Amino acid sequence: MPPKFLYFDLGKVLIDFSTERMLGQMGAVVGIAPDRVRNALFGGGLMQQHETGRLDSRGLYEAFCTATGSRPDYDALLEAATDIFELNLPMLPLVAQLGQAGYPMGILSNTGETHWNYCFGRYRIVSEGFAVHALSYRIGTVKPDVAVFHAAAELAGYRPEEIFFVDDRIEHVVGAQAAGFDAVQFTTAEALAGELRQRGIRFNY
Repeated sequence: MPPKFLYFDLGKVLIDFSTERMLGQMGAVVGIAPDRVRNALFGGGLMQQHETGRLDSRGLYEAFCTATGSRPDYDALLEAATDIFELNLPMLPLVAQLGQAGYPMGILSNTGETHWNYCFGRYRIVSEGFAVHALSYRIGTVKPDVAVFHAAAELAGYRPEEIFFVDDRIEHVVGAQAAGFDAVQFTTAEALAGELRQRGIRFNY
């Protein structure tokens, strides 16, 4: 039986991004080295708190200021943290054709409020291409926690075994499979189209 619902990861599947660019840009705004930004965001657990909804955008800013002993302009730091994305262009026609064929689709992503709001506001594929948004900062935990996938299935309104999921990170694929999803690791849009066709999904791509 073909899957009844299709979930896509956001980063490195639908949209590419550069963490190094973010660190460099934020460091330039604050006047510190990128490694200090990395330590504040990742070493101190701030990004994980943001991606699990414990810190909203303003809360992340305040915690970052405390961690770095700085107080840069909020909007300048926000721009530095978000101007890091580019569309994965080969995915655009694939998603469009799946939508035209009538397949229900959603985004299942580890993301915080800051990056989600930016991508949702900037890219129509994000805001208009998917009916369901299963986001870690709203769910309260991150992939590969099985609880994320259970919550995503509930949001989609389908049983886990009825859902197909694609993610660039193998540990997330394994987590999805443990939750009962049919999941594959993303490599290219063309390879993904082949995986979908093998499962009986019919669309023009």
